[in-house]
Amino acid sequence: MKEASFSLVIPSDMQMLGNMRTFLEAVCETCGLDASATYAVVLAAGEAVSNIICHGHRLRCELPISIQCRRCADCLELQILDEGEPFDLSAIQCQDPTELRVGGRGVFLIRQLMDEVSCERREPRGNVLRLVKRYSPTSER
Repeated sequence: MKEASFSLVIPSDMQMLGNMRTFLEAVCETCGLDASATYAVVLAAGEAVSNIICHGHRLRCELPISIQCRRCADCLELQILDEGEPFDLSAIQCQDPTELRVGGRGVFLIRQLMDEVSCERREPRGNVLRLVKRYSPTSER
């Protein structure tokens, strides 16, 4: 399968989440992901971008979020670039999913839905969140 890439830049605005989801659904369809894998990618990315908007960018709409998607032979890789303070993903502990509480499940969901999750600092500021979903294409495209 030929490698392909797709990208989208949105402002840090919760109203843009629908546009991001539509973009990712189209990318997943183009790459041949099935409905289950598509749902996982869209939900995980939605959680990540929501966290960036609220916590990383603190609702500052002027800060952009870049979503870069790369299709490889057996996976779809997303890189989500923000301009927030450095974020240490490894410091976020897995919470007990049976514990009743409001919020705090975004990173847990992302880790459960994706096959690889990592976050690195980027210069001069911001983070690169890398999400990988492995899949068997439904058809060659």
